[in-house]
Amino acid sequence: MKKTMYALAALSVLGSGSALAQNAGDWVLGAGWLHFAPQDSSKPLTFTSPINAVVPGSGSGVDSSNTLGLSAVYFIDSRWAVEGVFGVPPKFNLQGEGSLAPIGKLGDAKQWSPTLLAKYYFGNGNDAFRPFLGLGATYVWYSDVSLTPGLQGALGGRLGLPPGATSTSAKLDKSFAPVFNLGAAWQFDKHWGVSFSVSYIPLKTTAKLTTRTAGGTTVATSEARLKLDPIVTYLSATYRF
Repeated sequence: MKKTMYALAALSVLGSGSALAQNAGDWVLGAGWLHFAPQDSSKPLTFTSPINAVVPGSGSGVDSSNTLGLSAVYFIDSRWAVEGVFGVPPKFNLQGEGSLAPIGKLGDAKQWSPTLLAKYYFGNGNDAFRPFLGLGATYVWYSDVSLTPGLQGALGGRLGLPPGATSTSAKLDKSFAPVFNLGAAWQFDKHWGVSFSVSYIPLKTTAKLTTRTAGGTTVATSEARLKLDPIVTYLSATYRF
């Protein structure tokens, strides 16, 4: 009887390990909390026309942002996988610093940054808890870029024009950037689990501003270079099939 019980227990353990195993061809879908924490710095705002002139002491900083993240992992084998990370584009607020600090908020924009990672999972495929490392790239672009009336008025004032005489629009450069990723996944049962990761993205962009009169005539252009370098954390519930 004891031998039979031991045999059944062993089969039970083997069966549970098989249920947790990550095998070639498995898909794991995830959804959860994405947090962007920029480690930002900036160059001074600089007019590039009609003359080249730096706004002394000017600077800007980017607030942190949260959004819904979505991901899909495909296992090539029990250790190697490819992951795509997407999500609802987060909105970032740009705050004035230095001589621009009295203005407060300078503007905002939505960031699109779909990411593709190659990931290596440590341990065995039937382990419930598995740390991982990832390396990949993201392509970043921005939409819904808007500037506050405070900044627009300050730019017009620098040109010696009265409030409301000009309006300013902005564009942010698109770019590719590498992504360095680490984290861990915990599988509860055959289907459900959780995953947590931290990514670092060395990222720079240049904001290019165009100031026009009410009639549409361009009277000045300016730019500000931003170093964002966000640390991105992602906590998700996962489903494997």
